[in-house]
Amino acid sequence: MGIIPIISLVIFTTALSSYLLLTSRGRFLLKSLVTKIKQQEWRFRYGKPNYLRSKFSRTATIAAIILAAVIAGNTVSAKVTGPPPVSLKSVSVPEPDNLGDFVKDKTAAIKLGKTLFWDMQVGSDGKTSCASCHFHAGADNRSKNQIAPGLLRVNADGTENPDSVFNVGGLPNYQLKPEDFPFHKLSNPNDPTTVVSDRNDVSSSQGIFNTKFVDVTPGNAEDKVTTEPDPVFNVGGINVRRVEPRNTPTVINAAFNFRNFWDGRAQNIFNGVNPFGLRDPNATVVKAINPIRVEFVKVSLKNSSLASQAVGPPLSSFESSADGRSFQEIGDKFGSDKLGLIDRISFTAGKGKKLPRKLAKKLLPLRPLAKQIVHPQDSVLGKDSRSPKPGLKDRTYEQMIQDAFKPEWWNSTRLIQVDSDGKRTIVKRPDRSLQTNEYTLLEYNFSLFFGLAVQLYESTLIANDTPYDRYLEGNTSALTAQQQRGKGLFEGKALCIACHTGVELTAASASSVAKEGRIKRAPFPPNSPEDTGFFNIGVRPATDDPGLGGYDGLQNKGQRSPLSEARLAQLGKFKDLLGENPPTLSPPLNSSEPVFANGAFKAPGLRNVGLTAPYFHNGGQATLEQVIDFYNRGGDYGVLPPLNLSPVEKQELVAFLKGLTDDRVRFDKAPFDHPQLFIPNGHVGNTNYVVNDGTGKAKDDTVEIPAVGRSGNSGTPNFLS
Repeated sequence: MGIIPIISLVIFTTALSSYLLLTSRGRFLLKSLVTKIKQQEWRFRYGKPNYLRSKFSRTATIAAIILAAVIAGNTVSAKVTGPPPVSLKSVSVPEPDNLGDFVKDKTAAIKLGKTLFWDMQVGSDGKTSCASCHFHAGADNRSKNQIAPGLLRVNADGTENPDSVFNVGGLPNYQLKPEDFPFHKLSNPNDPTTVVSDRNDVSSSQGIFNTKFVDVTPGNAEDKVTTEPDPVFNVGGINVRRVEPRNTPTVINAAFNFRNFWDGRAQNIFNGVNPFGLRDPNATVVKAINPIRVEFVKVSLKNSSLASQAVGPPLSSFESSADGRSFQEIGDKFGSDKLGLIDRISFTAGKGKKLPRKLAKKLLPLRPLAKQIVHPQDSVLGKDSRSPKPGLKDRTYEQMIQDAFKPEWWNSTRLIQVDSDGKRTIVKRPDRSLQTNEYTLLEYNFSLFFGLAVQLYESTLIANDTPYDRYLEGNTSALTAQQQRGKGLFEGKALCIACHTGVELTAASASSVAKEGRIKRAPFPPNSPEDTGFFNIGVRPATDDPGLGGYDGLQNKGQRSPLSEARLAQLGKFKDLLGENPPTLSPPLNSSEPVFANGAFKAPGLRNVGLTAPYFHNGGQATLEQVIDFYNRGGDYGVLPPLNLSPVEKQELVAFLKGLTDDRVRFDKAPFDHPQLFIPNGHVGNTNYVVNDGTGKAKDDTVEIPAVGRSGNSGTPNFLS
């Protein structure tokens, strides 16, 4: 070979390597190509004779596919210069452009949001707050009574097939141990064929008891409820707290997500009522044209998936609400009086749609945070602290809402009356016979206030001062030499960057969706359409939990609507349910082609990942080392390529991941400081015996999380440490 061809080959190879390793598109292409090859190799290795075993054949195949990709139009450029990477500090938190139509004082709204997020009085039991599952680095580090069986399991045709058997621990109220993990055990963690045991349980968060809502008593933190026998979550016939069917993700940095929840059902557009955005055409709030004239209106706030997420748990009969906590509304239902099991436990339980208006009726007369001490140096609430007494001084929820929101959303002399059939009528004066079904404008719009206030508070929970961020800003000593090698693996050989892109470290971020489009074609044959930022990485079989492959629980023109936006586009529902035209795909979307959705889940951001165990949507891995082993072997159920990392490289990658921790989060420093919190940590007793509290419910074993001010504390223990 002559010198000119050799030089040309070197230049081409260098350029191609630079493109594949130094650009996000190139890295994703490389991962996709390797995945395709590994799929073929897997088929040969465990089925037909393995013709790709030899190093030469594999290399030649890779070269051929890369060359074909280049010829097909993936232009490679040797020029890879550009602006240096920037830290997360350079990324603005997404915010609705019409927020000013609702919020009068953003600072007051943040104060309201933090109060509502941490207030134990929000729960039906007067003990459960949003923070009860998000108190440790925005996640949950409890380990007793934190197991749920495979309640989201479906058959191959998608019909429900819930598994109520507890494989981990045998029964509820189990104390998890390090040796229980991972739930999918192998004799050789690098070889996915060496299965020792496999369990489809989920490590998640305990929430509420199985109770039936009766009514609220305004000014009483506990709802009137009746205890219902729980066929799954009981010990010796005594109800224990239910456990959510998916692991609890952190709320820190969740503001960057385009959609929220693991399956993306919390929509980017907030409709003021529930998580489903424009998917629910009947979601309305009430606006005062003047104090004596009000009308039902639809609202739409983009970049508000946090608000959409926030209004779900307060009425979930697994998380913090008695079943049937609020009334049913004609024209504002899920479309069916009887929801399936998956709809009940994933969205809201019982018949029809539940709205947090009776929650407002209960909370408004109460002193905010009346059961919890607020640190006098709290970065948001310190000036209103009554320490050493609990609660806020001289503040009511009604006043806090009026301070934060524009008067057209709360100021009216009219009442909204809802009868037993859900019919809504605007009335001038109270009808005493229907007293608990009449709402002031402020009560009726409580879901709007709750969602936006919590979103604005959570939007302050941004961890952007990690060693990794400081390294990106130019401080080369911020990461150790081991962590820098791990960073190289993260962006190269380990292929992490394919799903954890951008400085947000997730392809599910609002900026990633803006760049890539809401749906796109996978870059490997058959180039099926997929939702941006959602991946099936083979944690569990798709039938254990369909994830993005499920439905939103609503009825639209007599049909269920998929959570997958690619499938909505196939059905011609994209614009109607999402408010914009679907992206143009090449080749054009075919209504009958397969979509990557079943078993897919949102790629999480990775900051503070060293503090947020257990991992994945099923909580089946307890340590970062176990997570790296999972990826190194190519996952447990899927087509991820094995990485062939050495033991040293694994530790380098773990070290880098630990370099993503913001010490403000680790030590509860502002803005991550918080009021006092009492959390149920399982029940007095064990899996064989619990103490009956006299109402058919097990007595809680309660743990105190002390109040902390802006200067932080010494931190709290991590999961199972």
